[in-house]
Amino acid sequence: MSLGFYAWGEPVFVLVMLASIFMNWVFGMWIDRVRSDKGATRRVMALMVVMNIGLLGVYKYLMFFVRTVNAVFSAHFPVPEIALPIGISFFTFQAMSYVIDVYRGEGQMQRNFFNVCLYVSFFPQLIAGPIVRYQTVADEIEGRRETVEDFSAGVRRFMVGFSKKMILANNLGLMVDTAFRMPRDELSVLGAWLSAFAYMLQVYYDFSGYSDMAIGLGRMFGFHFLENFEHPLVARSVAGFWRRWHISLGTWFQDYLYIPLGGSRVGKGRLLFNMFVVWTLTGLWHGAAWTYVLWGVGFFVLLSIERFTGLGKWMEKRPIGHLYAIGSILVITILIRSDSIATAGILYSSMFAISGGGFYNALTGVFLREYGPFLLAGLVCALPVAPQIKRALRIPDRLFETVSAVVLVALMVVSVSYVATNSYNPFIYFNF
Repeated sequence: MSLGFYAWGEPVFVLVMLASIFMNWVFGMWIDRVRSDKGATRRVMALMVVMNIGLLGVYKYLMFFVRTVNAVFSAHFPVPEIALPIGISFFTFQAMSYVIDVYRGEGQMQRNFFNVCLYVSFFPQLIAGPIVRYQTVADEIEGRRETVEDFSAGVRRFMVGFSKKMILANNLGLMVDTAFRMPRDELSVLGAWLSAFAYMLQVYYDFSGYSDMAIGLGRMFGFHFLENFEHPLVARSVAGFWRRWHISLGTWFQDYLYIPLGGSRVGKGRLLFNMFVVWTLTGLWHGAAWTYVLWGVGFFVLLSIERFTGLGKWMEKRPIGHLYAIGSILVITILIRSDSIATAGILYSSMFAISGGGFYNALTGVFLREYGPFLLAGLVCALPVAPQIKRALRIPDRLFETVSAVVLVALMVVSVSYVATNSYNPFIYFNF
């Protein structure tokens, strides 16, 4: 059924995914067979990495590579037109996770092809994550139990995610789209910062909403996926933000790349190199463009400053750390919303009062009137306010659950109405 789901949107590229699954299923058995020979095991692992990264590279990065070569060397190589299979970054990383976990002895080799196929292609998180590690669900693939409690909890979690996407992410996206179409001199300083904040909230509710839906659907079927977000906007440092944002990707890079490179138990020079490699590749993982590379390098610079100057620890202890963390992230995140570095420069010129648009203008007033409620709701809902209200007002558990259920049903009705009346708006992370 998961293959049918993927084929419904990608009838040809389902074969690419099946080829990836089959290849890594074979690698898993191969690793298990030569486990006693360390040299052979390392060679098989190297071949596995080359084959997987090669597959991802052809579909996601070949066009970018050829365009870059043409631009740098004034060459005229034909640029191949290759469509990007939806979710290829996610299912490639999951397939590699299976083989690496088998190699490390953290997961059992599967002789049953359909079990590996289910792990990689499971439809709830197939096309936009979260990245599920093989060891997380290995036991549940064969021995899971479906219960009424899990199913009802999964339904509630799905409704939360669906409401995030349809009510908050989509409406904030309308403001962002408008702002990024504005000429340089029509966007005020306040309007530019509001637009950058709206985009960060849009990405957060778009992706955390999808993650909620994936986690909820998985739980309905008896799978317990790990959390992917833990209130990232409460962070007081950039490092703290990344410990709470897209956790599945961060831990993947940490466990499968950063630590094998030596992690932090090395000299300062090697540590900087390790961080640079991880964050540059994190940027490229998100997209094949120089804006994504600069996005990754930007976070590398900030995280390096925090680590080697103690700025991160200093900010973590002070409320001003919230402004520092969010402001820094807003500035860098503009890059991945921009079509080019020049487009990002237009918004930067408005944000830092270079464009001449003034601090406040009529367009800023329109933004506040039309989208102010969504910005405020997005900010409030990103904070852990519900448990605090429950504790402060000493609301009984049964009453709190009843009110929550009524609110959730109402939000679901509104969300479905948006589906019926709005045009199709795909998830942002489909592009990654």
